[in-house]
Amino acid sequence: MTKKNNKQDCIFCKIAKKQTPVKIVYENDNFLAFLDMNQKTSGHTLIIPKKHFINIIDLPESLGSELLDAIKRVAEIRLKEGAEGFNIMQNNGKFAGQVIMHAHFHLLPRKKGDGHEHYSI
Repeated sequence: MTKKNNKQDCIFCKIAKKQTPVKIVYENDNFLAFLDMNQKTSGHTLIIPKKHFINIIDLPESLGSELLDAIKRVAEIRLKEGAEGFNIMQNNGKFAGQVIMHAHFHLLPRKKGDGHEHYSI
């Protein structure tokens, strides 16, 4: 486990503690989902653990099913709002594009012709 960061300055920790206002989409005991401030698609949502874990390697396996449930719940919300599909993206480490060193998952609602076909793998 890598613990070489300063969680006191972590924006996601502040959001999880409700010290920084965001538009919350979903919440359970260990995860919080909120609108990304830099929307890549309409409804772009971040799902974070409330406790500070740097990346998916740090996230305990015991939280796996609760994480999957949170992702599914957010996806269901977005589909009910008119999304036709969605991408789930997650970066681990600076060289993989992780900017905030607090584990987080991007859920990007998709619609035909949304102009973001480059998110396809």
